[in-house]
Amino acid sequence: MFTPLTQSDLASAPSSARIYCRPTCFVDRPHELDEDCLRIADTMVWFAAWHVSLVDGGDVRSALVQVPDLHSWIAAMPSRLGDAAQQQIAGVQRPRGNLHFGARTVRLNEPQIMGILNVTPDSFSDGGKHGDPQAAIDAGFAMATEGAAIVDVGGESTRPGAPLVWEGDEIKRVEPVIAALAKGGVATSVDTRKAAVMEAALAAGASLINDISALRYDERALAVVAAATCPVVLMHAPSAKSDPHEGGTYAQPLFDVYDLLAARIAACEAAGIARTRIIVDPGIGFGKGVADNLALLNGLALFHTLGCPLLFGASRKRLIGALDGEAAVGDRLGGSIALHYQAASHGAQLVRVHDVPETRQALRMWRGLRDAALVA
Repeated sequence: MFTPLTQSDLASAPSSARIYCRPTCFVDRPHELDEDCLRIADTMVWFAAWHVSLVDGGDVRSALVQVPDLHSWIAAMPSRLGDAAQQQIAGVQRPRGNLHFGARTVRLNEPQIMGILNVTPDSFSDGGKHGDPQAAIDAGFAMATEGAAIVDVGGESTRPGAPLVWEGDEIKRVEPVIAALAKGGVATSVDTRKAAVMEAALAAGASLINDISALRYDERALAVVAAATCPVVLMHAPSAKSDPHEGGTYAQPLFDVYDLLAARIAACEAAGIARTRIIVDPGIGFGKGVADNLALLNGLALFHTLGCPLLFGASRKRLIGALDGEAAVGDRLGGSIALHYQAASHGAQLVRVHDVPETRQALRMWRGLRDAALVA
């Protein structure tokens, strides 16, 4: 149930309360509002209001505050909350810059595609399809040709109930594929939570680490990434153990996921990994039910306040089947396109997908609409 927030509530907030300022009320024609709207980083997305939430345990109070009015709301906050709100505002506006993959540059001022290349026998959507190294290499080059800015190579399935893969086997799966793609000029990342696999992939030519455990699974992972100086994706999963889906219980899904990612960013910074190298992913479908996933989707813009590029991945996931009469994995293209278009509209810089050409076409429509509105 919605409980309204007032400025007097802020003044009397208990010391345990937390503040969250989420961009909302997105606008297509920011030039008509001038200083009454703000831009999300260096994206093509502007917004005219903040959804301000004061959270204390299970008590959540919220208010919709227009951009010019937020300063008076911050002035009403205790200094601890006011400082947190100011940091979130700065995080939203901080330019994200570009990702560099050797001679290739991936610009983050518009949504970019990360193509999913699973070299596993048991992934939920395409297990076994790219088991042969040459078939995987050919598929990776095809993704790059079709519009993937990055090809993400993974050698271990993380579907619910998937068996743990020994790191040596995982390296044998991903290393030759990454080496061939990188040699051919494809911007390549590795999807792994194991430090040894990270090291082998980086040596083979990968330029980005995508870790579903947010560098929690392997105690060496933080040091490996810190020494490598490469970008890293920190994804939310409820468990850092072998089953990342374990323990998915949330009091407030959006804020709980946000808090864990904020804590992992702090841990990375303490280990010598600069925030400018970090990408965040809320982990749609990992230990989350339908209601949890929808809360993350509707509140996606909150993650921009962390000051990092945002990666969103919902390709062919169970959420789509749940909302569409239990549609089979192979029948979820329309839902995948819709969810990634929504993420782009909320400022996501990267979308991770199986269906590259279809997503590329959808994002070109998105870009065309944005361009037309900005010059009208």
